[in-house]
Amino acid sequence: MTGIDRTSTVAVVGTGTMGQGIAQVALLAGHRVLLHDALPGRARAAADGVAGRLDRLVAKGRLGPSEHKEALARLVPVESTAELADAALVVEAAVEDLTAKQALFAGLEDVVADGCLLATNTSSLPVTAIGGALRLPGRLVGMHFFNPAPLLPLVEVVAGAESSPAAVSRAADTATAWGKTPVRCTDTPGFVVNRIARPFYAEALRLYEERVADPATIDAVLRECGGFAMGPFELMDLIGQDVNEAVTRTVWEAFFHDPKFTPSLAQRRLVESGRLGRKSGRGWYPYPADGRPGGTADPDHRPHTAEPALAPTRVLVRGGLGPAQEVVPMLREAGVEVAEDPVGGDGALVLPDGTLLRLAAGRESDEPEICFDLSADYRAATRIALAPEPGVHADAVAHAVGLFQALGKEVSVVNTAPGLIVARTVAMLADLAADAVARQVASAEDVDTAMRLGVNYPLGPLEWCDRISAQYVVDVLEGMHDMYPTGRYAPSQGLRRRAWAEQDVISS
Repeated sequence: MTGIDRTSTVAVVGTGTMGQGIAQVALLAGHRVLLHDALPGRARAAADGVAGRLDRLVAKGRLGPSEHKEALARLVPVESTAELADAALVVEAAVEDLTAKQALFAGLEDVVADGCLLATNTSSLPVTAIGGALRLPGRLVGMHFFNPAPLLPLVEVVAGAESSPAAVSRAADTATAWGKTPVRCTDTPGFVVNRIARPFYAEALRLYEERVADPATIDAVLRECGGFAMGPFELMDLIGQDVNEAVTRTVWEAFFHDPKFTPSLAQRRLVESGRLGRKSGRGWYPYPADGRPGGTADPDHRPHTAEPALAPTRVLVRGGLGPAQEVVPMLREAGVEVAEDPVGGDGALVLPDGTLLRLAAGRESDEPEICFDLSADYRAATRIALAPEPGVHADAVAHAVGLFQALGKEVSVVNTAPGLIVARTVAMLADLAADAVARQVASAEDVDTAMRLGVNYPLGPLEWCDRISAQYVVDVLEGMHDMYPTGRYAPSQGLRRRAWAEQDVISS
């Protein structure tokens, strides 16, 4: 281990919520911590804030009285950067402004020893640019904590173009010693999490803009069918519409307006109107101050759920259902008679009137069919989305609804859309993840770890891709690319290579 020794001093510059959180983490790891802010009096106020956090830990029994006393004795607010001279590590958590950060680090170089590790907590600015004017740029790395820093385990350790391997290892080992899980990545827009997570919001916004479903229904499907902890609209409200859109816009601009990262006009209008989410009292959902429930619990903003319907007594399974094969034994367990035609063409459930019930794909079909959505776990899922093609008879839709209700699922019938809701979202997440690995932004293991820990996904996107098959993901995206020939859904070479490797394993 090459991390900062616990007897060494750590300085935190910038004393907002994130700075205070990082200071708390370093303090409880045993370090003497110096707090500094450019605004007079802010460091003292921040120290009081950290002390209050520690008081609450004692009240909850998570910190002993002696540990509390010792930690407070190690917390020192300072008014001048000159007082940071003995720091072995300086973590900057100041305003997201490139010029300000460059000036700050240039000034720190005149104060701290040459062996001092410098780290920026930036979430959107290039580490390489921040360190570009330094005399010793090799000692600057990114240490991107996630808010709230004391609770969330992930730290992205970012190597700038000039960052030395020793500095990167030292930062990663320090994060580990602080009880965090570091993932290493290169200095690219959005790093890992903010780069790969964009489709979780972007596809939901696109579905809303195309009137496939309303926000509450999209949220419910991604939670209750996809297994995500929160739906994208409620998560955008929690983050703040302005903050979420700013990250999207920054990544899009940094990638030279790549269509995979295009911002949403609907979200822009929300920001312009001041509907920023929880902090303003209204975003996609209302958050009234009168005690009424907000978000999807609000009675006026609940997902569309189909009325009870009768399931058919018998269905035919034509071919294999691929990632949805688990549905077949579930139907038998529910008392539905299932006949199988294993070589009967593309995988589908055939309803009594001949209508096909097929797993979501990227293309629309010429046959009368109803698509059902992808799930991380069909047994655990409590909701499924169905999308009938135009012209499908209402009786067939009712049979499809009843079939999934017989499996214990609530059903949301939505308008037809290539890739439906979960499938297109997961496909895009997997595509960006595979692309990041192919470009050596991070390892596959670190990508999956980052997405599970940083944004609480039920599976890492590459783990999910392997579970449902990379070829299925490619097929969904190729179909969507045919429907939307803008380049947004064109499968990356990294994903295609993953599918080719998968086929090589199968054929061998």
